[in-house]
Amino acid sequence: MKKKGELIIVSAPAGTGKTTLVHMLKGEYPEEVVQSISCTTRKPRPDEIDGKDYVFLTDKAFEERIKRGEFLEYATVFGYQYGTSKELVEAQRVDGRHVVLVIDTQGAMELKKKIKALYIFIAPPSMKILEERLKNRKTESPETLKKRLKWAQYEMEQAKYYDYTIVNDDLETAYEALKSIIVAKNYEGGNHGTR
Repeated sequence: MKKKGELIIVSAPAGTGKTTLVHMLKGEYPEEVVQSISCTTRKPRPDEIDGKDYVFLTDKAFEERIKRGEFLEYATVFGYQYGTSKELVEAQRVDGRHVVLVIDTQGAMELKKKIKALYIFIAPPSMKILEERLKNRKTESPETLKKRLKWAQYEMEQAKYYDYTIVNDDLETAYEALKSIIVAKNYEGGNHGTR
């Protein structure tokens, strides 16, 4: 019988490199690691593909899914709703794959109350460096940038509730740390991953 895959929660302030790190992990372990695709009510960015990066939903469709209890967790972030589909996550885990959820701290804390998972927080080296990274992305208006930095401060305070915190000062070093946590967890033996 195939061992059920782990659920891995990764949170970090915007601009910390969490998406890049998870892509690196999926690239090295394409058979074992998948990233759960969140549903969202925000509009796609120019380079985003529906069903690949996110499942883009209308407010009404999102609300209907909430009513039907289809989300593992959901949260409102910067005026948009984000949620994780129970069905998609469970199907991948039953198939023996580790499912990585890249979600904000609100969603992670909601999940922590009801599900056993590996919780990893990716932190920037400093708030000043985070601000520079966000400015360099050129995707934020000055107003949004201010909001994101204020929210990042709050998210940093939540790091203490995670199993691990990785400071992304150097991408390769941060990646090695992420990989070693997941590999170690996977080979601890016992019945991890079964509920």
